[in-house]
Amino acid sequence: MDYQWYPGHMTKAIRQMKEDIKLIDIVIELVDARIPNSSRNPDIDSLANNKSRLVILNKSDLADSDKTKEWMEYFKEKGFYVIAIDSRKKNSIKEVSKIIEKACEKKRERDRKRGIKNRPIRAMVVGIPNVGKSTFINSYAGKAATKTGNKPGVTKGKQWIRLNKSIELLDTPGILWPKFEDRQVGFNLACIGSMNDNILDNSEIAVGIIEYIRGNYEGLINKRYEVDESKDINDIVTEIANKRNCIKKGQEIDYNKVYNLIIDEFRSGTIGRITLE
Repeated sequence: MDYQWYPGHMTKAIRQMKEDIKLIDIVIELVDARIPNSSRNPDIDSLANNKSRLVILNKSDLADSDKTKEWMEYFKEKGFYVIAIDSRKKNSIKEVSKIIEKACEKKRERDRKRGIKNRPIRAMVVGIPNVGKSTFINSYAGKAATKTGNKPGVTKGKQWIRLNKSIELLDTPGILWPKFEDRQVGFNLACIGSMNDNILDNSEIAVGIIEYIRGNYEGLINKRYEVDESKDINDIVTEIANKRNCIKKGQEIDYNKVYNLIIDEFRSGTIGRITLE
């Protein structure tokens, strides 16, 4: 299938972000640690040109830790500050404030020379849908400052959140870009739930997940579902359906149910810690 999803509100959001960037000292970009490249909106680099940059590899608890270390080195080499976190755990984001302060040292020094005291650092939090921006902000702020949800498109407009006297955050809606040039990028985004599931073919996603895992994480499918992962992919899906009672009346396989089961268990990390790129 052709993986594309670009609702109208995203055009409005990117236009607003171009206006707001003038007020910003640092851009905090959240990506999904399982697809650190595919979950980066290419428009952000041009939007955030000449700004301090922090890349947060979120949901690192769901990703392959060795791969995450490699991706952190990759972003550091590109000149970004970088950290890997699970934003649901407050103790994992304690270092974020320190990194922001370090990244904005020159800005603080410029303010001091101009006689400007105690102006808070203004940070714009950006990212594609469903990378956990709202959960990150709520954990960081220590309160339910934004709406959260496990589906894309929960945050529709901008909102400022004052963390303390030193830092203010500007939350922004999750935005994709109009066309995915690489079909694999679209597939990866579909796997983590950054597109509307209602427009996707769940059979293609589930089968693709199984094929990737057995090709790159040998034994995980067998361990989770107690099936022979060397079999034909359709036989594997059928075995999983039987093991997990994805059966309709009349003993017919409920393929829709088993496909959704596989997708959900990948997204939740139940199958294992898996990085797709």
